[in-house]
Amino acid sequence: MTDAIATTNDEEIKEILNSSKTIAVVGLSPKEDSPSNRVARYLKERGYTIWAVNPTCEEVLGGKCYPDLKSLPGHVDVVDIFRNISAIPGIVDEAIEIGAETIWMQLGLKHEEAEAKARAAGLKVVMDKCMKIEHSRISGE
Repeated sequence: MTDAIATTNDEEIKEILNSSKTIAVVGLSPKEDSPSNRVARYLKERGYTIWAVNPTCEEVLGGKCYPDLKSLPGHVDVVDIFRNISAIPGIVDEAIEIGAETIWMQLGLKHEEAEAKARAAGLKVVMDKCMKIEHSRISGE
């Protein structure tokens, strides 16, 4: 896979951030100092609906925690992944199954095969970028 395919430019990121309302954060930790919690809290404070996906928790950030993407109660715009790389293909499969629009792999996460599968299914893909950092940068905060 070429880098040109894997790269998501600023216009695409801006469009994803502006058009998305619901974000499923896979691997959202209840620990306030964890990266997943800080990112989800930041996004929630900016008006996004956050659904926590973590089978080991019942509640995070004041909302119910779901064991997997298939358990979510409605449409998902972005699946934001905070899991190890080996879990990404399964998460992408679930995201495709539920009709999510975008896969977002956080900083340090890249999986070209899962990216290709998601794109082939019509999903947008962002890899190795932090949603909080990108939102802050693009919004000028």
